[in-house]
Amino acid sequence: MATGNWRLIDVDALDPENAFPAELLTPQFAPVPLADIQALANHCRQSLQRGEQEEALLTALKNVPYGGDDQGKELHLATILEILSSIKQAEMTPILARIYSSPNGTELLDALMKYLYKGMARHNASNNGTPGVSVHATGASSVSGFGGATREFGVAPSRGDGGGMSVLLSWHEKVVDVAGTGAIVRVMTDRRTV
Repeated sequence: MATGNWRLIDVDALDPENAFPAELLTPQFAPVPLADIQALANHCRQSLQRGEQEEALLTALKNVPYGGDDQGKELHLATILEILSSIKQAEMTPILARIYSSPNGTELLDALMKYLYKGMARHNASNNGTPGVSVHATGASSVSGFGGATREFGVAPSRGDGGGMSVLLSWHEKVVDVAGTGAIVRVMTDRRTV
Protein backbone atom coordinates (compact mmCIF):
# COMPACT_ATOMS: atom_id res chain seq x y z
CA MET A 1 0.00 0.00 0.00
CA ALA A 2 1.25 3.47 -0.85
CA THR A 3 1.62 5.91 2.02
CA GLY A 4 0.54 9.03 0.06
CA ASN A 5 -2.88 9.81 -1.33
CA TRP A 6 -2.40 9.78 -5.11
CA ARG A 7 -5.71 11.60 -5.60
CA LEU A 8 -4.22 14.77 -4.13
CA ILE A 9 -1.35 15.00 -6.63
CA ASP A 10 -1.63 18.05 -8.92
CA VAL A 11 -0.59 16.46 -12.22
CA ASP A 12 -0.91 19.76 -14.10
CA ALA A 13 1.84 21.23 -11.93
CA LEU A 14 4.15 18.40 -13.01
CA ASP A 15 3.70 19.06 -16.75
CA PRO A 16 5.59 22.25 -17.79
CA GLU A 17 3.65 22.46 -21.07
CA ASN A 18 0.39 23.04 -19.19
CA ALA A 19 1.65 26.05 -17.23
CA PHE A 20 -0.05 29.32 -18.14
CA PRO A 21 2.06 32.45 -17.75
CA ALA A 22 0.32 35.45 -16.23
CA GLU A 23 0.71 37.39 -19.51
CA LEU A 24 -1.67 34.96 -21.23
CA LEU A 25 -4.29 35.28 -18.52
CA THR A 26 -4.22 39.09 -18.29
CA PRO A 27 -6.07 40.83 -21.13
CA GLN A 28 -4.09 43.33 -23.18
CA PHE A 29 -5.49 46.78 -23.95
CA ALA A 30 -4.41 49.52 -26.31
CA PRO A 31 -2.56 52.30 -24.47
CA VAL A 32 -4.73 55.26 -23.51
CA PRO A 33 -2.86 58.60 -23.55
CA LEU A 34 -3.07 60.78 -20.46
CA ALA A 35 -4.40 63.64 -22.63
CA ASP A 36 -7.46 61.54 -23.54
CA ILE A 37 -8.15 60.77 -19.88
CA GLN A 38 -7.80 64.47 -19.00
CA ALA A 39 -10.22 65.39 -21.80
CA LEU A 40 -12.70 62.83 -20.48
CA ALA A 41 -12.31 64.25 -16.95
CA ASN A 42 -13.00 67.77 -18.27
CA HIS A 43 -16.06 66.54 -20.17
CA CYS A 44 -17.42 64.86 -17.03
CA ARG A 45 -16.73 67.99 -14.98
CA GLN A 46 -18.67 70.09 -17.51
CA SER A 47 -21.60 67.67 -17.24
CA LEU A 48 -21.49 68.05 -13.45
CA GLN A 49 -21.53 71.83 -13.77
CA ARG A 50 -24.67 71.56 -15.91
CA GLY A 51 -26.28 69.37 -13.24
CA GLU A 52 -26.11 66.20 -15.33
CA GLN A 53 -24.64 63.85 -12.72
CA GLU A 54 -26.06 60.69 -14.27
CA GLU A 55 -24.68 61.57 -17.70
CA ALA A 56 -21.26 62.29 -16.17
CA LEU A 57 -21.28 58.94 -14.35
CA LEU A 58 -22.33 57.05 -17.49
CA THR A 59 -19.64 58.75 -19.56
CA ALA A 60 -16.95 57.91 -17.00
CA LEU A 61 -18.06 54.28 -16.63
CA LYS A 62 -18.34 53.70 -20.38
CA ASN A 63 -14.79 54.98 -20.95
CA VAL A 64 -12.73 53.15 -18.34
CA PRO A 65 -9.04 53.52 -19.32
CA TYR A 66 -7.94 49.91 -18.78
CA GLY A 67 -4.91 50.61 -21.00
CA GLY A 68 -3.91 53.79 -19.20
CA ASP A 69 -0.80 54.24 -17.10
CA ASP A 70 -0.94 54.63 -13.32
CA GLN A 71 -1.20 58.42 -13.53
CA GLY A 72 -4.14 58.21 -15.94
CA LYS A 73 -5.90 55.60 -13.83
CA GLU A 74 -5.53 57.78 -10.72
CA LEU A 75 -6.97 60.74 -12.63
CA HIS A 76 -9.96 58.64 -13.72
CA LEU A 77 -10.44 57.45 -10.13
CA ALA A 78 -10.51 61.08 -9.00
CA THR A 79 -13.10 61.87 -11.68
CA ILE A 80 -15.32 58.97 -10.60
CA LEU A 81 -15.04 59.95 -6.92
CA GLU A 82 -15.89 63.55 -7.75
CA ILE A 83 -19.00 62.42 -9.63
CA LEU A 84 -20.10 60.04 -6.86
CA SER A 85 -19.71 62.70 -4.19
CA SER A 86 -21.89 65.12 -6.18
CA ILE A 87 -24.89 62.76 -6.26
CA LYS A 88 -27.36 62.93 -3.39
CA GLN A 89 -28.08 59.75 -1.47
CA ALA A 90 -31.76 59.79 -2.45
CA GLU A 91 -30.77 59.77 -6.13
CA MET A 92 -28.33 56.84 -5.89
CA THR A 93 -30.75 53.92 -6.27
CA PRO A 94 -32.79 55.40 -9.17
CA ILE A 95 -29.59 56.26 -11.08
CA LEU A 96 -28.12 52.81 -10.47
CA ALA A 97 -31.39 51.12 -11.50
CA ARG A 98 -31.43 53.05 -14.80
CA ILE A 99 -27.79 52.21 -15.47
CA TYR A 100 -28.37 48.54 -14.63
CA SER A 101 -31.36 48.30 -17.00
CA SER A 102 -29.41 49.92 -19.86
CA PRO A 103 -27.40 47.92 -22.41
CA ASN A 104 -24.19 46.64 -20.78
CA GLY A 105 -25.58 47.76 -17.41
CA THR A 106 -24.01 44.85 -15.56
CA GLU A 107 -20.54 45.70 -16.89
CA LEU A 108 -21.01 49.38 -16.03
CA LEU A 109 -21.93 48.59 -12.43
CA ASP A 110 -19.03 46.13 -12.23
CA ALA A 111 -16.69 48.94 -13.31
CA LEU A 112 -18.24 51.20 -10.67
CA MET A 113 -17.68 48.50 -8.05
CA LYS A 114 -14.00 48.32 -9.07
CA TYR A 115 -13.66 52.04 -8.51
CA LEU A 116 -15.42 51.79 -5.15
CA TYR A 117 -12.93 49.14 -4.00
CA LYS A 118 -10.00 51.15 -5.36
CA GLY A 119 -11.28 54.25 -3.57
CA MET A 120 -11.62 52.30 -0.33
CA ALA A 121 -8.07 51.00 -0.70
CA ARG A 122 -6.78 54.53 -1.30
CA HIS A 123 -8.74 55.80 1.68
CA ASN A 124 -7.19 53.17 3.93
CA ALA A 125 -3.74 53.90 2.49
CA SER A 126 -4.19 57.63 3.13
CA ASN A 127 -4.93 56.90 6.76
CA ASN A 128 -1.53 55.19 6.86
CA GLY A 129 0.23 58.25 5.46
CA THR A 130 0.53 57.22 1.80
CA PRO A 131 -0.88 59.18 -1.14
CA GLY A 132 -4.43 58.50 -2.27
CA VAL A 133 -7.80 59.63 -0.99
CA SER A 134 -7.53 61.79 2.10
CA VAL A 135 -10.18 63.38 4.27
CA HIS A 136 -9.60 66.92 5.52
CA ALA A 137 -10.92 68.52 8.69
CA THR A 138 -13.31 70.56 6.55
CA GLY A 139 -15.14 67.41 5.50
CA ALA A 140 -13.79 67.58 1.96
CA SER A 141 -11.87 64.68 0.49
CA SER A 142 -9.08 64.90 -2.01
CA VAL A 143 -7.44 62.46 -4.34
CA SER A 144 -3.75 62.90 -5.02
CA GLY A 145 -1.19 60.92 -6.89
CA PHE A 146 -1.45 62.14 -10.48
CA GLY A 147 1.42 64.44 -11.36
CA GLY A 148 1.40 66.21 -8.01
CA ALA A 149 -2.04 67.68 -8.66
CA THR A 150 -4.75 67.21 -6.08
CA ARG A 151 -8.45 67.30 -6.85
CA GLU A 152 -10.83 68.08 -4.02
CA PHE A 153 -14.48 67.25 -3.80
CA GLY A 154 -16.89 68.18 -1.06
CA VAL A 155 -18.43 65.59 1.16
CA ALA A 156 -20.90 66.16 3.94
CA PRO A 157 -19.13 65.56 7.26
CA SER A 158 -22.01 63.58 8.67
CA ARG A 159 -19.94 60.64 9.91
CA GLY A 160 -16.83 60.23 11.96
CA ASP A 161 -14.45 59.76 9.04
CA GLY A 162 -15.35 63.06 7.44
CA GLY A 163 -17.53 61.40 4.82
CA GLY A 164 -14.97 59.94 2.39
CA MET A 165 -15.30 56.29 3.29
CA SER A 166 -18.99 56.64 4.15
CA VAL A 167 -19.73 57.87 0.61
CA LEU A 168 -17.95 54.85 -0.86
CA LEU A 169 -19.71 52.46 1.51
CA SER A 170 -23.10 54.00 0.70
CA TRP A 171 -22.48 53.52 -3.01
CA HIS A 172 -21.27 49.96 -2.40
CA GLU A 173 -24.46 49.14 -0.53
CA LYS A 174 -26.63 50.58 -3.30
CA VAL A 175 -24.74 48.76 -6.07
CA VAL A 176 -25.15 45.45 -4.24
CA ASP A 177 -28.86 46.19 -3.74
CA VAL A 178 -29.33 46.79 -7.46
CA ALA A 179 -26.85 44.36 -9.08
CA GLY A 180 -26.66 41.70 -6.37
CA THR A 181 -23.65 40.06 -4.78
CA GLY A 182 -22.56 38.75 -8.17
CA ALA A 183 -21.04 42.18 -8.80
CA ILE A 184 -18.59 41.58 -5.95
CA VAL A 185 -17.60 38.16 -7.29
CA ARG A 186 -17.14 39.45 -10.85
CA VAL A 187 -14.94 42.30 -9.65
CA MET A 188 -12.79 40.00 -7.51
CA THR A 189 -12.20 37.58 -10.40
CA ASP A 190 -11.75 40.09 -13.23
CA ARG A 191 -8.10 40.58 -14.21
CA ARG A 192 -8.71 44.03 -15.73
CA THR A 193 -7.52 46.69 -13.33
CA VAL A 194 -8.76 50.24 -12.99
